[in-house]
Order: sequence, then structure tokens, then C-alpha cells
Amino acid sequence: MSWNTTSHGSEPSGHSRRDFLAALGLGAGSIGLSTMLADEQALASSSKPGGVAAPHFPPKAERVIFLFMAGGPSQVDSFDPKPALATLQGQSVPDSIAREIPKIKRAGLHNIMRSPFKFKKRGESGLDVSELFPETAKHADDLCVIRSMHHRNPVHGPAECVALTGTQLGDRPSLGAWMLYGLGSPNRNLPGYMVMNINSVGMQFPQAAGWGTGFMPARYQGTVIDPRRGIDDIATPASYTPSARRRQLDLVRWLNGRHLESLGEHSELEARIRSYEMAFRMQSAAPELFDLSSVPSPVKAAYGTEDKPTSAMGRACLLARRMVERGVRIVQIRVGGWDAHGALERNHRSMAAKTDRPVAALLADLKARGLLDSTLVVWGGEFGRTPTMEGRGKGRDHNPSGYTVWLAGGGVKGGHVIGTTDPLGYVAVERPVRPSDLHATILHALGIDQHKLIYQHNGRDELATVLGGDVVHEVFA
Repeated sequence: MSWNTTSHGSEPSGHSRRDFLAALGLGAGSIGLSTMLADEQALASSSKPGGVAAPHFPPKAERVIFLFMAGGPSQVDSFDPKPALATLQGQSVPDSIAREIPKIKRAGLHNIMRSPFKFKKRGESGLDVSELFPETAKHADDLCVIRSMHHRNPVHGPAECVALTGTQLGDRPSLGAWMLYGLGSPNRNLPGYMVMNINSVGMQFPQAAGWGTGFMPARYQGTVIDPRRGIDDIATPASYTPSARRRQLDLVRWLNGRHLESLGEHSELEARIRSYEMAFRMQSAAPELFDLSSVPSPVKAAYGTEDKPTSAMGRACLLARRMVERGVRIVQIRVGGWDAHGALERNHRSMAAKTDRPVAALLADLKARGLLDSTLVVWGGEFGRTPTMEGRGKGRDHNPSGYTVWLAGGGVKGGHVIGTTDPLGYVAVERPVRPSDLHATILHALGIDQHKLIYQHNGRDELATVLGGDVVHEVFA
């Protein structure tokens, strides 16, 4: 797998141990399939596990777990306390602040609403954390909170694309796809990029661009998993022996090769062919991954896998730990439901009750197993919420001008706050951080220089950070 500036998206070549296309001639499609199958041989024979490419510089983390809180959790009710909200309750936003707010839809300037939640300084660092997250607060000294995230799109779908791909159009590779393209996966028997979508409610349906590949080959896309069921139809039918299944897949691959010969280069078909091989290898690895029967009861209890409402998120977080433990490079858990246009207190209490305990258990479990230092955990959504009340429903509208994410593990400086918003929490005013900056920072943690991770598309050298981002070096210890 190549990721340097001279190969521009090319991939390793060699000779396949199963060259089924010898009898098919040397058309463009057959050559493509032969090279593709040789890639698998090259990866298998690499001196590094899974043929993983070397980072550009020593990495701080080896893998990433992205906890994506879709819908927009409120920054002023979670990790960015603003006492002025109580002082100015019911009033309009002062002109000194209003003049700095970008003129974008949904930026309400009237009826300031105090937070219904109390904040408390936690840990030795004294990090401010809302009462919504009592369990996560126990890990305050592991969290680096960026309070100055910002962009310009106040609409869920496009903003989610901005947060996960870098642009609002949804036509570029997801950050996870870039990471997999750059580093590969140490485990050839499981997908290197796994995605779990839970609690998809309201209008925050999962945006496929968030784990898609855009203009890259489809092989780098995230594999979507249902944490309740694992991978559907993964078990081999009782009537098949491994050798019979192997012969069946060889025939399917031969037939697909003939089809590929007629089409020429075809990313989706090539990915399909690879997927059959991955599925064959997964039939031994995946059942063990998703079988939680051997997990000690105290561990499952910590995650809340058997309790409502934490069962879905608890299982997803426990699986995320098991995935990275087995070499999965990127795990993304998307939790929908944070959109609080009305009854913010009820909404955020409910969402926090579903996620706080599992997230805290994930951090604790990773640390106990010696994995947190090499695993970067990221928590945040596509934007935040306004300090003003929306209508009369005691909710908050969308606010991309100033919101919060936090990071932990993977060389992160814990108990640390980066950036500030104005006194009401509306706009990032100190050390503003764009999504592209966050992406550059995540890549940096993995030892990736964003300017050297290049894929050529339509004659253009494309970067994961689109036009480039600024690494937030203060994140790291």
C-alpha cells in the first residue's frame, strides 16, 4: 500500500499464488484483477503485520476510536460552562457579542437561556464538566477539551460531512478511509475500519459519506456493523466444509474476473472481489470478536451492556475495545439523537444516560489493558447549540460557530483545555480550530504528515485535509 508523493494512489504489485486469469488472456480487467490479487499476496508476505506502511514520523497512537455524537450536543451544557447565561437569562445577546456572530441561519440573538445543569471542577486538573457526565468526569485528567471548534454550516447532513470528510458535499473520502489508505490494518482477518450506528432517531440519519471513500477505491470504506448482531450471515453453513467453501470462492472469483475483464478498472467490483476473500477469513475471526460470552460479568456490568438505556452504547463501546485489541485500525461509533430544539434538559439527560457510563467504561478498560496510550479516543458532534432559547420550547438551535470536542489517550495531554468561546459560548474567539485542523491533528497522532498523504484524482493531488489544516500541537503532552 503506497502513500507517498510519487506513487499518487498506486498500490503494490507482485505475483498471485492463485492466478486464475491465466486462461482469460491479458485484458485490462484481468491485469487489474491479477494485480489486485497479487496485492493480497504482497500484504501476506510483508515483513510488517498486514503489510502496514510506515508512518512518516514516530506515531503517538496506533489506532482511533471516534465517538460521533450526531445531532449537536450543547457545548454550554457539557464542557464549556458559561455563568453569564444565568446572569443574562431572557435577555438579548449583547451587541459586543452579536457583532461577532457570523450571519448564518439559525443564529438566534434573543432570549438567552441559562444551562439547566450544574458544572463542577473534576480531577486534579480542575476540568469543568457538567453533571450530565458524572462517569466521564472521573476521567477528567485524561481529557483534552477543545472548546473552540467552528465552521459555517448549520444543517445536520452537510455539517456531518464537514466533520467527517472535510467538506459539506459528501463527495470526498471520510477521514477513516484516509487513515486506512495510509496505514492499512494489522489484522487481515477483520476489516481495518469498522462503523457502528446506534440510536438513529429524528432527522439525524447516518450519512454514508461519514464512512465512505468518495473518489478513492471502495476497498477503503468503513464496514458497517450492527453491534447487537455482529456481522450478518458470517457463519459457514453446516453443509459446507472449509475446502468446499474455498473451491466455491475460487469459482466466484474466476467469474468475477471475467466480468472485470469486460469492464476494465472498476473500483466497486474490485472491492466486491476482495470482500469475498475478507469474508472467508472473517468466518473464523469475526464470531470470536462478537461473542461476548467469555467477557467477565464485571466488565459487561461496567459498560452497562445488560441495562437499559446503556445496552446499545455499552455493547458498541465494549466491541470497540475488542476491535482495537485485535488490530482494527479505526472504529467509529455514531450516536444519533442529540438534536434538542425543544426540551433540551430532557433530551440531553436522556442522551447522556445512554452514553456516559459506556464511554467512561471504554476509557477505563483501555487504560487497564495498556491500550489507552496507543489509542486515540475522540468525542464530539457536527456542531454545538445556541446559548439562546429556540422559540418557547426551552431548546437550543444549531450553532457551528463555537462548539466542543474532546480527545483522550494516544499521546494526548489530559486535564487540558484548548481555546475559548465568547462569554455566552456562541463563537470561538481564542485559538479557533476548524474541522480540517482537527483532522490534521488526528492524522498527526498516527504519525501521518497530511501533506505527504496524497491521492491523485482527476489530475489533482488530493489531501485528507482538503486545502490543509493546522495541527493543534497543544493537544499532545
